[in-house]
Amino acid sequence: MSPAASSVNPSRLIAGIDEVGRGCLVGPVVAAAVILDPAKPIAGLTDSKKLSEKRRAALADEIKVKALAWAVGRAEASEIDRINILQATFVAMRRAFSQLAIKPDYIMVDGNRLPGIACPGEAVVGGDALVAEISAASILAKVARDTEMDVLDRLYPGYQFAVHKGYPTKTHLSALAELGVSPQHRRSYAPVKKFLG
Repeated sequence: MSPAASSVNPSRLIAGIDEVGRGCLVGPVVAAAVILDPAKPIAGLTDSKKLSEKRRAALADEIKVKALAWAVGRAEASEIDRINILQATFVAMRRAFSQLAIKPDYIMVDGNRLPGIACPGEAVVGGDALVAEISAASILAKVARDTEMDVLDRLYPGYQFAVHKGYPTKTHLSALAELGVSPQHRRSYAPVKKFLG
């Protein structure tokens, strides 16, 4: 299958679903659901991690204008700590799906498991680089979460959230050691847990 090409019957409404932030130590896990309009193709859709920040932002704007429907859902750090990251990811995906203004006929979800949505669908490993709808969801989720990290960076100066976006980089771990755990950190994650009193 060619990159970012839809693999199912084009007459069906397909929602692509993807998440961002599973491996982060801070903030929510964010998911997006997108139903693209076959009459308004968007060039350059691929896995959000393969795109520059500027290109992602431009594509996110284009997706919001051209898609038939799109929505973003989230699960907070406190929810992740309570129910674990996999279940919280599914919660975020279900929340994104539930907010779609149009209900699709079929869902395609990045990964190897479906999130428990009452709609026919399939999980696609590496789908964010293979299926246009999932690529679009990946981009919206990434831009939404990165924007949130910029906000947290201003609320909690010193952690440099705007730089590492919450991932467990050397800079982030050094800041945790120096400043301690912020209210937005995921306390159930091992690298954070060791800095709790």
